[in-house]
Amino acid sequence: MLLPECGTVRPVMSDSGSSFKLVDVPGGLPLFGHAGIFKKNPLQTIAEWWRRYGDALRFRLGSNTLLLFSHPDLAEEILVRQADRFVKVYDPRRPVGLALVLGNGLVTSSGEVWKRHRRIIQPIFHRTRLTAMADRMVQIGEQRIAGWSERTEQPIDIAAEMMALTLEVISHTMFTTSVAHHLDQISRALRVSLRYAFDSFHNPLHPPGWLPTRRNREFRRVMGFMDGLIYSLIAERRGSGQRHGDLLDRLLDARDEETGAGLTDQELRDEALTIFAAGHETTANALAWTWYLLATHPDVKARFHEELDRVLGDKRPTADDLPNLPFTRALFDESLRLFPPAPAIQRKAATETTVGGLTLPAGSVVLIGTYNLHRHPAFWPDPDRFLPERWLKGDRSLSRCAYIPFGAGPRACVGTHFALLEGPLLLALIGQRYDLQLAQERVEPQLMVTLRPKDGILMTRHPRRRLATSAA
Repeated sequence: MLLPECGTVRPVMSDSGSSFKLVDVPGGLPLFGHAGIFKKNPLQTIAEWWRRYGDALRFRLGSNTLLLFSHPDLAEEILVRQADRFVKVYDPRRPVGLALVLGNGLVTSSGEVWKRHRRIIQPIFHRTRLTAMADRMVQIGEQRIAGWSERTEQPIDIAAEMMALTLEVISHTMFTTSVAHHLDQISRALRVSLRYAFDSFHNPLHPPGWLPTRRNREFRRVMGFMDGLIYSLIAERRGSGQRHGDLLDRLLDARDEETGAGLTDQELRDEALTIFAAGHETTANALAWTWYLLATHPDVKARFHEELDRVLGDKRPTADDLPNLPFTRALFDESLRLFPPAPAIQRKAATETTVGGLTLPAGSVVLIGTYNLHRHPAFWPDPDRFLPERWLKGDRSLSRCAYIPFGAGPRACVGTHFALLEGPLLLALIGQRYDLQLAQERVEPQLMVTLRPKDGILMTRHPRRRLATSAA
């Protein structure tokens, strides 16, 4: 792993302990600010800045000034206590970042639009309604890994495999149809569009979208494909009148409890694409990092396999089994701590306000350093170690916002329960049948909206035999 360990984080609290000191990151260049070093390796940069300069920092990307906050108290102020004063950075007239891809969906919208969409969509993802999808998740997982029985000695990119698997899961649960024949196109479209969105945010030299550059043309092509796919699925469902009980049906049928209005086709496109993209990308990355951590910690992997053999035996896992698989859930939680799918959360101050004793003018752009929060030595014992047992012993951080893999406050991820059902279920299914072993020396994290393994993770698959246990 190429990232620095926490080391000693410089104190940023004042002598009274009631406020923070804002530190300007040195080394900014005229015009460009810190854009050069940030673009080279954003994740390593924000981790090193935090470790070196403290929990409250200010830096520049071109003409844009940003704040980097890496303390749970600051995160709680922004995401929970003052959530109404911090909005998403979205301007429909000049969209940047994820808004270029997802439009005005739940992830990007603010104000009354967000409140209305949240009221409509949140009931769709209630825990009890998602449990019925668990069996389908497992069936899709079984179908996907059925092909692993051939040439298991040949290394595969487990990150790509998890991306394909979760894409199949979300396509079936969202649309009751397979997109296998579009898999390569979808994967490429998401890769191209997310990279483009990320660059539009942090690169001051990013050309405006109307210029006919090669990247702009490529972005328009892949978004044309994704729009065509989503709109055709919506039109087909509206036209046929058939109902399948999937997420698309629920979006079509959902109504605002205050007005009785549903979602327009444009709103359906934005929300469907948001669920489709975010709903598989984040879980896929979380699973890939979990397999990497298990492969590099054989003692943890042995305990994981023992729990699966003891609880499941040879039967397929179900949602009812998850409460009896606490270690499986613990290692997934610990993987989300070390490699949160969203290593930073961005907000903009809608009005002038004070956070941690710091006065923030209206329009201030803040990055909450989730990656740093999850490794803060003041809140986590042995913060850089993979210790799933911390979730079983109860010695995890008691600070409200020291662990926020799905965000916090009213804008916490609406798909949290979906991910926490799908992730452990697929871990159990695959771990029950295969021992995955690392087939490369170095794995490097890469921040590209989500936290991906750069160049993938090569692993070999070794079929397992169920170990003899006292319960057998």
